[in-house]
Amino acid sequence: MAARGGGALTGLAPRLGTLAVAALGTLAFWALDLPLPFLFGPMFACLAAALLRLPLAGLGKVSIAARTVLGIAVGASLTPAVVAVLPTMALSLLLVPLYVAVIAAVGTWFFRRLRFDPVTSYYAAMPGGLQDMVIFGSEAGGDPRALSLIQATRVLLIVTLAPLILSVGFGASLDAPIGAPAAALPVAQMALMAAAGAVGWWIAAKVGLFGASILGPLIAAGALSLAGVLEHRPPAEAILAAQFLIGIGIGVGYLGVTPAEVRRDVAAGVGFVLVLAVLTVAFAEAVVWLTGAPHLEAFLAFAPGGQAEMTIIAILVGADLGFVVVHHLVRLAVVITCAPLFAGRGTK
Repeated sequence: MAARGGGALTGLAPRLGTLAVAALGTLAFWALDLPLPFLFGPMFACLAAALLRLPLAGLGKVSIAARTVLGIAVGASLTPAVVAVLPTMALSLLLVPLYVAVIAAVGTWFFRRLRFDPVTSYYAAMPGGLQDMVIFGSEAGGDPRALSLIQATRVLLIVTLAPLILSVGFGASLDAPIGAPAAALPVAQMALMAAAGAVGWWIAAKVGLFGASILGPLIAAGALSLAGVLEHRPPAEAILAAQFLIGIGIGVGYLGVTPAEVRRDVAAGVGFVLVLAVLTVAFAEAVVWLTGAPHLEAFLAFAPGGQAEMTIIAILVGADLGFVVVHHLVRLAVVITCAPLFAGRGTK
């Protein structure tokens, strides 16, 4: 029994250290009045600690659970008025598969030019979920470590650059209200949100839905919102906690990285993000020209970051959550469905 307890304590220590590093990063960003302290603070602090090879550890299901908050936030925003305008998104949604195909083709060529093997090149180029692309690529014979670092670099840089582009290029504010404080919300509404998060996640995981921790709560909260039962978004404290935990998750993605991996895999990821930036702007401008959608929403809808991370940014700038999230859901569905189907052609 003592040995088992000692093992548990040994496993707990790196997680407590990670939380301490993340908290210090948040406090530093807050004290220096830097943007998005609850997201960027833990993200960059954990990134620096990982590069310094400090003994950190991911928070496992705790980080995953934080995504349920974002699912509930999006679901609670789905009102009859939002659903009524979904048909107006049809044209821009039709561009999403073309966008994915262009990224895949250009990205595969890009990574092949850098001498990555065909399978790794193909899945490194795919703008899907980090974990999904690593799993698919590994099962197909790709390099899981290279895939993990390249995809993590994509998410890190897009999460870092998108707010800067939005504030400088679009004049957007990064301090839009993220929600009422918990003390101001009815207890019954808080209980409904908790139930929607837990039950929605459980059902989505049981049926094998991709992104279950977000999509399950999103669907459950959306149904309650459309029925007029759920009338509030999660409290501000929950959104801040989600930012904090997701920031940690991005930073610890670089645990154990070596100088050789930084020069090869991380540098390749940085170069690919520059390619993605050009493609994102091009497609966003096409959407604005074809549909008249606002520039802010068009850019966020086509920025190929992680689903959770882009949801946070959309909330922070006060963007139309329905427009942004629907496009990201379609992108991820296209990648999850089509990436394995076309892998034979993409890896030749």
